[in-house]
Amino acid sequence: MNVKRNRAFLKWAGGKYSLVPELTKHLPAGPELVEPFVGAGSVFLNTDYPRYVLNDINADLIQLYQIVQHKADTFVADANSLFCASANVRSSYLAFRQQFNSSTDPYQRALLFLYLNRHGYNGLCRYNLSGKFNVPFGSYKKPYFPEAELYYFAEKAQKARFSCSSYQQVFAELTPGAIVYCDPPYVPLSKTASFTSYARQGFNLDDQAQLANLAEQAQQKGHSVLISNHDTTWTRKIYQQAALRSVQVGRSISQNGAGRGKVAELFALYPAINPAPVLPSAKGLRQTTMQQ
Repeated sequence: MNVKRNRAFLKWAGGKYSLVPELTKHLPAGPELVEPFVGAGSVFLNTDYPRYVLNDINADLIQLYQIVQHKADTFVADANSLFCASANVRSSYLAFRQQFNSSTDPYQRALLFLYLNRHGYNGLCRYNLSGKFNVPFGSYKKPYFPEAELYYFAEKAQKARFSCSSYQQVFAELTPGAIVYCDPPYVPLSKTASFTSYARQGFNLDDQAQLANLAEQAQQKGHSVLISNHDTTWTRKIYQQAALRSVQVGRSISQNGAGRGKVAELFALYPAINPAPVLPSAKGLRQTTMQQ
């Protein structure tokens, strides 16, 4: 039976919409789902935990989410005005991008972030070393305005707390019984594959290894942690203490459209040791043991 999935209102390189059916098989029940790298929020939008902690290092993203959470009607009306024919030309896009980069007003930046996301190339979110958004114009015939998706996000966000912290801080503040899903920037498949910079701080191989260590530590404290990443020899090494499952998925971003083939993704599950009791309100979420 096909179950309807809820789409995020942002286009997102590496978004987990297509992987939701597989991911949710491996997320245990619990009182709260914590996402240190929430991105577009497809896992949040397609699970049913009593509470959520949604974190990302991208301050623009978190500000946007908080504004949609509290001012959905006003935001939808204002954002819709930017989705018109006169705004869908390269000169307008570059002017709005400049306006975004020079603005310090959270509400204006949130409006422009959505505009840039839907009008920019391939839904990329990329900043230069000076912290300036630098994604080129996408040249789409008529960018989609995600009104229904914005309202659904706003409704679901009433169960969420948003934060803009490091992943280390998020792990340090886990509440008893919390389930953690980590979707970090992926390990590059080749030396040339990592062509975007999502945040000025970056996310290097030391961070990848530290995240795996934090997952092991959280497991010892009664938390189940699920991490997704590219399936490589190196990721299998750093996740060797986890139960691993590999799945084939289509590429969502490619410099060459003809090169959008299948890539192996790895799920690493660290099941909780002495987990907290599951609350009845978390019913419907299944715990599945993954085979090596």
